[in-house]
Amino acid sequence: MRCIFCKSDSASSRSVEHIIPESLGNKSHVLPKGVVCDACNNYFAREVERPFLDSPSMRVLRFHQALESKKGRLPPLSGIISPGVPAIVTRIPKYDFTSVAVPQDAFDQITQSPTGSLVLPIDGPLPTSRTISRFMAKVAVESMAARVVQYPESLEYLCDETQLDDIRDHARRGKIAGWPVHMRRIYATNARTSRENGEFEQVVHESDFLVTTSSEWYFVLVLFGQEFAINLGGPDIDGYRRWLKDNNDESPLYSGKNNGVYPQPRQRG
Repeated sequence: MRCIFCKSDSASSRSVEHIIPESLGNKSHVLPKGVVCDACNNYFAREVERPFLDSPSMRVLRFHQALESKKGRLPPLSGIISPGVPAIVTRIPKYDFTSVAVPQDAFDQITQSPTGSLVLPIDGPLPTSRTISRFMAKVAVESMAARVVQYPESLEYLCDETQLDDIRDHARRGKIAGWPVHMRRIYATNARTSRENGEFEQVVHESDFLVTTSSEWYFVLVLFGQEFAINLGGPDIDGYRRWLKDNNDESPLYSGKNNGVYPQPRQRG
């Protein structure tokens, strides 16, 4: 077995690879040991996923949605206690516990104010374009592997496919600085969908591949309503913009083969 990124022998690797980080609510979309070698797995966790997760928008999302890390932790969130006292809020959902820390010199001001209220951000700036691009490149290649993981010969083909070398190198080494990602919000962060049994569940993440009439391959990922799209073939997103224009700005996740009743044929979690 070889790693789908560095192509080195990975038969002795011990780590499974979460396609979407656990800290974003993914528990089921996981690649078996060896599909991504331990060295690449550790690199992605440190250099690709961490910058994405540590961005203001992801920290706010994880705090409000109670998306815990592997260690069961949420990122603390900065807020304001009116009329203007800075505060750090920490949540531990497991114990239904929330703490609010304020500067010592502001404690008296808070205790003497009968109407003070805590204000927390509900959104924040997205990660840098380079951070998003490398994250999307990593998820795209791994999602492709997930489609063929039960077929060893297909995984070998994926490793040898030279047309994917640029995007796998972009994920692993970040050599291409300007690999664009198309971004837009297509539904609310807390949107819920109805299942066949009539129950409702929150849409955490969903993804699929789009092949345009020009034979361009795009990977489309939605995280809590925020859609991201990347071109697997190279640093160009114009084809995706044209596809949206020709399809009334519908998301590929909700049109064509995916225009039906849940469950859809796309990856969903």
